[in-house]
Parts: sequence; structure tokens; C-alpha cells
Amino acid sequence: MDARKQRLLRQHRRNKRIAMLMALAVLLMVGMTVSFWLIPVLLVLGWIAHEAWFADHLFYRPQEDYRYEFPPDVVPLAGRIERGCLYLAGELPDADTLVLEVQLAATWVGRFRDPRVYISGDRQDFERAVRGQRYLNLSGQQEALRAGSLRFDSCYCRLGSEVRLYAMRNPDYAQRRMMIIAPHADDAELAAFGVYSRASEVAIVTLTQGEIEADNYRRLGLDSAAAARLKGRLRTWGSLAVPLWGGVSQQHCVQLGYYCLQLPAMEAMPERVFGSRESGETDIRPVRVHNPLQLPGDLDGQPTWQNLQADLRALLAHFRPEVVITPHPELDPHADHVAATRALRQAIEEGEWKPSTLLLYANHLHDNDRWPMGPAGCGVALPPAIEPLPADRLWSPTLDAEARLNKAMALAMQHDLQVPLPLKKRLRRTIQRVLAGRRWPTTGDDEFFRKAVRRHELFWVREL
Repeated sequence: MDARKQRLLRQHRRNKRIAMLMALAVLLMVGMTVSFWLIPVLLVLGWIAHEAWFADHLFYRPQEDYRYEFPPDVVPLAGRIERGCLYLAGELPDADTLVLEVQLAATWVGRFRDPRVYISGDRQDFERAVRGQRYLNLSGQQEALRAGSLRFDSCYCRLGSEVRLYAMRNPDYAQRRMMIIAPHADDAELAAFGVYSRASEVAIVTLTQGEIEADNYRRLGLDSAAAARLKGRLRTWGSLAVPLWGGVSQQHCVQLGYYCLQLPAMEAMPERVFGSRESGETDIRPVRVHNPLQLPGDLDGQPTWQNLQADLRALLAHFRPEVVITPHPELDPHADHVAATRALRQAIEEGEWKPSTLLLYANHLHDNDRWPMGPAGCGVALPPAIEPLPADRLWSPTLDAEARLNKAMALAMQHDLQVPLPLKKRLRRTIQRVLAGRRWPTTGDDEFFRKAVRRHELFWVREL
């Protein structure tokens, strides 16, 4: 995936340079043949057009098919969409997660406005200029589908008539003993607040302080190291306090205190100490003082992979989870997220307690930093998968309006999601609101308030 992304990035930069050279040539011609005063006007108009329609970061072509495979026991049902109704070739089996494979083709307006599909009371958005195979999330619509009352419509795109429905059946994992691995404070809330807020027994384990990129705190008169230390303390507090909003007591929240973006280096050299890149700290014990149990890493406080492994083994043995929620190692590219799941898998292999199931989440994507696309409160279509992922079953529980509001408020309590938007992003949003019709929620400015507060949460299921 990284190689393809780098290739597409080079191609994108090359095309951008060519476009800029062509635009410069046009501007010079205009200046010589008409008037030089038009040049700044055209430059401003060109910048506005770029911000409105060409500022998205897509590392694939919208005309490429998504390529998903599912386990052999997930048998697709052929169907057709006619006059807005879905007709299946067979009887709908009992299932909690429904995914509809469709063909989408953007209209000419869909090159400038986000194409979208309406599914009764839901809406799911896709890339501008989309043309290819996509996957709608119909989870939560089972009764309407059985009753024949589910209605489909599209805007700025055409919806193909031939479809395939994948029906997947899962237990309600929220009713099993659960542990959530959060590489940073807020990852648990972004991925799984809806699940953990109704879980019968859950523990949340945050691996790092998340102290880096603390420039916003320098406005308080702090130098870089002091700003990083303050940010680390605040995010540590968030990792322990915010879950209480979802009904998780402090006795079930653990902060390990390792340092942000150091997990991959720790894995490469397990015995070596890796302190903070910005705060200068090398002792993880100060942020562990409120943990509900003593851990092996408390003995020397050294941020090493060996200590992380010992901590995770001890936590698995203490909480004895049947299900562990952790980042998707193939889909979520954040270095700490990938390393967190590798650390968990190693601890499971070498430890005494073996969970039965992993639920994998993606808070970041390789290919599309706007996914889930569309406004807050809508459904979550499947993310881009241009290269095939492992054939995992999906579990997509739904969140009602009250749960979505509670999730938004949990995110609002996270200090890292309250950093003011820079002027350039505010201007871009204003331009896109006016020209591209995009909308952002009033609950918070950070992009995660739009992306994470949705009708669905989405997990890939791997049995161990």
C-alpha cells in the first residue's frame, strides 16, 4: 500500500507542476494580450477553485473499484434496484451487519459536488467523479429491508441496478468482556464510544501520552519541552477521565505513559530506552499514578518494548478480555497504531490469557483523509480498499441520536480535538460550504467531529 501511495503521490505532484506551468503560461498570455490587472484576479479565482474542488487528499483515482473480499461463509445475495426499491433473489438471512455492493457513476455535477446515496433516512457520500464499485452500509435497516419499505435515491451520481448484498451475523460483542487498545487518548472514543458506552464489562488501555506537536500550548508562555509535558499531562487526564462519560469507571482505565511516535522504534530495539521526542522525559511512572493496578513497567519506569510487552501481558491476565478492540494493521497507517496492534498480538502469543476475537478499527486511512465522507450523523460506507484487504467479517453496530450526541460531547472533552483551526482551513471550509455544499457540525471544529460521530461504528472481525 505504501509503495502505491508513494507512486500516486509522485504522479499527483507531477500533474500539479504541469498544471501550474500551464496556468502560468495562460496568465502570461492574458497579461500580454489583454491587461496585467487580470493576472491577480485570475490567481485569486484559481486559488478559490483549488480550495473548493481540488484540495482533497485522494491517493487513488475515483474511477477505481473498491476491492473487498469476505469470509467463505458470507454468501452474497444477488439483487436489483428498480424504481428506488431493492429486490433480492433470495430470502434475507438473520444478520446484524448488511453491506450492499453497488456500481456508482458520477454525473457532471458530481465532479463539483459530493455524490451521495440516500437510503431511507440515511445518507452516504462518495468521492467526486466516482465511477466504480462501492459498498453501502445497510446495517440497522434490516426490518425495513424485510418489509420492502427501504428506499434508495441518489444525488450527483447514478446508482447501478445490479447489486449484491452481503449479510453478516455476529454476537453482540458489547455484552462480552472487552478491552480497548488506544494508541493515544481519544482513539477509544473515536472508534468505539458507542460500543463501550453500552458494554457490560470493558477496560480501556491507552499506550502513549500523546505529548508531541504541542505548539498550541506555547501561547501560554511555555518553551517546547514544557508545552509537550503539559500536553502529555492533559491527554493522560483525558484518557482516564473521559471514559467516565461513557460509564467506564477509572478502575477500568489504564494509562501506560509511553511516548508518542516512539512505538515503532521501541519494537525495532526492544531493550533500548526511547524517551519523548519533545518533552525530554524518559520516565513513564509520573503519568501512571492514577492507574488502578501495579504493572511491570512501574519497577524502573523505562519506556522500552520489553516493558510494554510485560505491561500488556499483565493487563490481559488481569482483565481477561474475550474481545480486544485494536487498530487495523493493514488499513490504519499511523505508525503508532500499527505498532500498537503488533504489540498486542505479540503479548497475546507470549502471555497466559488468549482473547477469542479482535475487532479492528481505522481512525486514519492510507488513501482518503475525508473518510467517512459526508456530514456528521450519516452512515459509514466502507472505506477505500483499492488493494484487497484480508477477508474479514464486518461488525457495524448503530448509534441512535442520543448516543451520537454523547459521543460528540466525549470528543469535545479531549483537549487535542479543541485546537483552533488555522486561518487557511477556515477559509477552505467557507469556500467549500459556499461552492461545494459541504457542511460541518456545530459540536466542534476538528475534522473528527464530522468523521467519527456517525450512525454506524465499523469493525473488522478476526477470530484468534
